[in-house]
Amino acid sequence: MKTILFRQHGGPEVLEYADFPTPEPKPGEALIRLRAAALNRMDVMVRNGWAGLKLELPHIPGADGAGEVAALGSPLLKGEGSGVRSGDRVVINPNLGCGQCEFCLAGKDNLCLDWHLLGETVRGTYAEFVALPIKQLYKLPNDFDFHQAAAAALVYQTAWHSLVTRGQVREGETVLIVGAGGGVNTASVQVAKYLGARVIVVGSNAKKLELAESIGADALVDRSKEEDWSKAVFLATNKRGVDAVVDNVGTTFMLSLRALRKGGRLLTVGNSGSPKFEIDNRYIFAKHLSILGSTMSTRAEFKEVMDLIVAGKLQPVMDKTYPLKDAALAQERLWKNENFGKITLDIQ
Repeated sequence: MKTILFRQHGGPEVLEYADFPTPEPKPGEALIRLRAAALNRMDVMVRNGWAGLKLELPHIPGADGAGEVAALGSPLLKGEGSGVRSGDRVVINPNLGCGQCEFCLAGKDNLCLDWHLLGETVRGTYAEFVALPIKQLYKLPNDFDFHQAAAAALVYQTAWHSLVTRGQVREGETVLIVGAGGGVNTASVQVAKYLGARVIVVGSNAKKLELAESIGADALVDRSKEEDWSKAVFLATNKRGVDAVVDNVGTTFMLSLRALRKGGRLLTVGNSGSPKFEIDNRYIFAKHLSILGSTMSTRAEFKEVMDLIVAGKLQPVMDKTYPLKDAALAQERLWKNENFGKITLDIQ
């Protein structure tokens, strides 16, 4: 099969468009003929050698993908394969739990003791084929676009678990989202609006803020004009502060903590700025604040949010599509924050 892989960590130049053996599906697995993959910042971080990950090289990046079931592993395990057949159109849930630990058995597979993310420690979706457990597949309607499905899978389940399960965001609350263009942030705008919240977005420029407004943002703060945007947010809430902040930058935590009302919640699923930074603990205890982290979602939540996407109640924001062979260019666009919404790869 054709794939994008790297044999050593480094910049975009280490990515190769190359042939690689097509995987064989094991019992309980399906072989997926991928038609679209979607990019995440994690793809670049893994390529760069983030956090000293131990990978089997060569490594294939990519968490998100959608396509058709090409074959089923035989014999199927008991209970697996029901409702999934060769030829079905599917999108992948890249959140890989072991299925056997206490958390997986309790339906909390994103807390799995042997947790993996497709494309991070397991070869991923920048390829014509991938083999995965059938339980990781969501069946798509025949008319649903593969690129939109791939673009939705990781970021919407992440935003849903963070805002709904961890953050307990409710109708009438105000949610601040730090950053206008990323995939999780555009998903968070829509999820927060679906929940009935008022949404304030802090963005890097007027163009991205205009796009954020087009997908539902109620108030906009241009950080290129506001050095202390927490003050602008405070004033936008009549000096009350916001109920919750979605901050996946990390280095902006102090501004986010200042923007929160007493008893507010800071929600985070990543750190695009830096994993290490300083915060003033006095803001946390004096204002009764909570910092809530999360990763991905449960399988049940993945189905719940994909049902909403297929029904058109949540709509992935699409940026640009590249052919698979141009994955390096796609990653550069993503890493330079030139995108608004999801970048996808077309896999012919």
